[in-house]
Amino acid sequence: MTLEEEITGDLALDSALYYGDNLKLMKFLLENRDMKGRIKLIYIDPPFFSKSSYDAVVRVDGKNIKHPAYDDKWQNGMYDYLKQLTSRLILMRELLADDGMIWLHLDWHVVHYARVIMDEIFGESRFVNEIIWTYKSGGSSKKRFARKHDNILVYSKTSKYKFSVLQEKSYNRQFKPYRFKGVREYRDEVGWYTMVNMKDVWQIDMVGRTSAERTGYATQKPEQLLERIIEACTEPGDLCADFFCGSGTLPAVAARMRRPFIACDQGRLAIESTLGRLCSQNSRVSVFREDDGAETHESFDIDLRIASEELLAADKKLLKIELLGIKAHRLPGKMDKTARSTVKSAAKKDPLALVEAWSIDFDFDGRVHRPDQVFIRTKDKLQSSWEKIVPAGGSIISVKVVDVMGNVAYYRGESES
Repeated sequence: MTLEEEITGDLALDSALYYGDNLKLMKFLLENRDMKGRIKLIYIDPPFFSKSSYDAVVRVDGKNIKHPAYDDKWQNGMYDYLKQLTSRLILMRELLADDGMIWLHLDWHVVHYARVIMDEIFGESRFVNEIIWTYKSGGSSKKRFARKHDNILVYSKTSKYKFSVLQEKSYNRQFKPYRFKGVREYRDEVGWYTMVNMKDVWQIDMVGRTSAERTGYATQKPEQLLERIIEACTEPGDLCADFFCGSGTLPAVAARMRRPFIACDQGRLAIESTLGRLCSQNSRVSVFREDDGAETHESFDIDLRIASEELLAADKKLLKIELLGIKAHRLPGKMDKTARSTVKSAAKKDPLALVEAWSIDFDFDGRVHRPDQVFIRTKDKLQSSWEKIVPAGGSIISVKVVDVMGNVAYYRGESES
């Protein structure tokens, strides 16, 4: 693994985001970072063996377009799927702390097989819960009852796992007061209720199309779900991990709840979506990528304007950087014709239309991009210029640009115009 980028923020936590194969990462953590038994919470939301391809919905020129996110297809079917899942769960058990818990998020496709595998790896006696997460969104069928829930298998490593009982509202019959002696009752806009220990069926809405937390990434999970999981089995400072982080819900929630985290995904769009969420909440994270000896493929060129202005103080200058746009954009082969046409038209009309985020490191050390400023598109608006007073001598600047599809390109050069 090699360090690629570090984002600074208010949270002084030792968190890391990895771009690469999670199997290689876990072996690296065990063999090179002495991480055995160090992680208090592992939550994973792997592919569900749905045999489908998933798209992310991104916004371009006021229109929604679909961009390939990941495939959940397996050349040798169920055998391949269960083999890769089993090998990863074995390593996760090694990484899990003795008082830690692992939460495996699946659905009806393979959860019955996964339960048997988890019993074998962790032991039948280490089963804690099967959480049923039920929701309203999604399709229905005339051939069966609507499938409106996911399954989350919860296991511990030992009998001494950390767990905090959470409570929830239990509404009285007909929403009227019971007035039982010694029973504390409450009332809200719905009616009278008592507080009881939380049950294993959770009603939490999926991330809606207009939700503020929506990234457009396929199969994104709601922050409320992860908040509940993190609160139940960790305390501030406990290390959490998600080795299939997708759009980055666990990293975003963990950082906000002051838990350091390890997150990993092998999709560039997933990594940049996660990084964008962390930047928007000013969270600190170091980003690593798998070092396979190959140079990063850049799918576009950056068009910049850099100028400097001498100040009265001889040892200072005003450095101005303006992002003019991106050009020579190469689109993915799997993108449909309508989306390709929309992207090309938008780029021709506005060279900044495809830019999702960009950042500037005014004093690049030649190895790690440590941005002084990060700009993220919000409500279809993007700040495209920045200026800073810097030492008068020459320095190397690094500019990173991310497009709406998660592609990345860098400019590195002298600050002198």
